[in-house]
Amino acid sequence: MTFSICVHEAYETEDGDSHRRFGVAVTTRLPGVGTLCPFVSDRGAVATQSLVNVALGERGIDYVDDGLAVDDALEALLNADDGAPQRQLHGVDGETTFAFSGDECVEWYGHREGDHYTVAGNMLTGAGVLEAVAAAYEATAVHETTDPSTGPSAVTEDHGTDPLAKRLIDALAAGDREGGDKREALPIQSAAVRVETTESHAVEPPYNDLRLDATETPIADLRETYELAVQGYRDTLARYEGAYEADSLDDATE
Repeated sequence: MTFSICVHEAYETEDGDSHRRFGVAVTTRLPGVGTLCPFVSDRGAVATQSLVNVALGERGIDYVDDGLAVDDALEALLNADDGAPQRQLHGVDGETTFAFSGDECVEWYGHREGDHYTVAGNMLTGAGVLEAVAAAYEATAVHETTDPSTGPSAVTEDHGTDPLAKRLIDALAAGDREGGDKREALPIQSAAVRVETTESHAVEPPYNDLRLDATETPIADLRETYELAVQGYRDTLARYEGAYEADSLDDATE
């Protein structure tokens, strides 16, 4: 009833600092997917879906944060879960990937592990949904290269490489165009995108954590929300960046 993508990117900023970031994007033909499926930190990303077990996502990301490899962490959790045949669980850390689809998931279901990313889905119109998601992400992936899309200047100047949150929304859109979730009788849908990075900002980009909990057009609405969040970030930086950097309201304007 869902399709999602988890990614890891390692890159240098234009000032030569090395960083990594992780992201999850997910959509489904049910409300509130952002409250259940995506889990992310600056060490990994995990998505739990099909017959959702939220504890798999919560504990999985905790284990990764504690230093356990994502494949070891998620496999151990599934081994202890009696409902594993009905689960989908996938994710990435800084070195490895993991993806699992239980054999009691509802057709069409499946998963794919790529270069620093995973995709999975169930109750889909067909395999082409995941293929489209993967292809869209692969076409714009950033890894072990200088990435000019980070930092405040990313939303104030035209640098060419889009922020990861936007590229993940684009990947969801590609899957949706291929048919997405097959349950057309369920019009109320949802979508979410979450990104965490080792970079620090005086003002954290709000577009890295967005969700639409109930709408008939989740991808379009998530994209519009992203664009509004970027505009709001620009406005915030223009007015309050100095105050945030100084940790003082003395330099704040009205």
